[in-house]
Amino acid sequence: MSGPALSLSTVNPLGKPTDAEGHPDVPYEPLTSEEQSQSDDMPLKDTYEMSEGRPGDAVAQLAAIASVGIFLAATWLVALVDPSSYGIFTLHPLLNSLGIALFTYGILTLQPTSRPKTKAAGLVRHQLTIFALGYPLLILGTSAIFYNKYRHGNAHFTTWHGMFGIITLALSILQIGLGAGSVWFDGWLFGGNPRAKFVWKYHRLLGYITFPLYLFTAYLGGAWSNWSVNHSAFVVRLFAYWIAPLVLTVAVFARIRTSKINFGF
Repeated sequence: MSGPALSLSTVNPLGKPTDAEGHPDVPYEPLTSEEQSQSDDMPLKDTYEMSEGRPGDAVAQLAAIASVGIFLAATWLVALVDPSSYGIFTLHPLLNSLGIALFTYGILTLQPTSRPKTKAAGLVRHQLTIFALGYPLLILGTSAIFYNKYRHGNAHFTTWHGMFGIITLALSILQIGLGAGSVWFDGWLFGGNPRAKFVWKYHRLLGYITFPLYLFTAYLGGAWSNWSVNHSAFVVRLFAYWIAPLVLTVAVFARIRTSKINFGF
């Protein structure tokens, strides 16, 4: 008597979860009752064997946390030394740097996930830190500098920092639409799965484009703006706005799972 056949859509020859095409990382979708049952019945030994981390992930994560911490601490220190002299402008570096730090956490917490349960939990953390907190802070911080220029009758978008900032923020609005539309209400906005799951890949890809643009915008403002040059020492700008964004970019990209943005072209 032959035993029950294993479905190729759930197990590959190595015993790890796969999608229908054999990829180890499947897109985000709600757990089915069958997947929930399989997960609950999984032996403890198998759970430990299915590690989601890769060699170097922990080091890259530590480098990312350290670099974004230096960037955030330096920005807040410079901005709060004498906030009364900056007025409403002070909100711009404070809120935007905090928004970038939240983006970093939102990316790091979702990158290594590959199992249904950890993906679902990571997606919740990702949306809370980026969509619910990060983007509102960036919008408030950008509105502060916009209003400050308007109040003083200064022209807008006259620097590379301002131009890259508004372009990146516009791309982020598109990214929000792709991300929310592909996972909320089972991807109803894009016709449901599997079409919505394919759109999620564009959301992920656009995220890896906009995040370095945010860091480059911060570099332009922190390293070259009159405000930063007049209120911080060169060594502070060197570590906070030259070295830290570069290390952060490399660390985040070192943890990318290319299978999650594989379009199959």
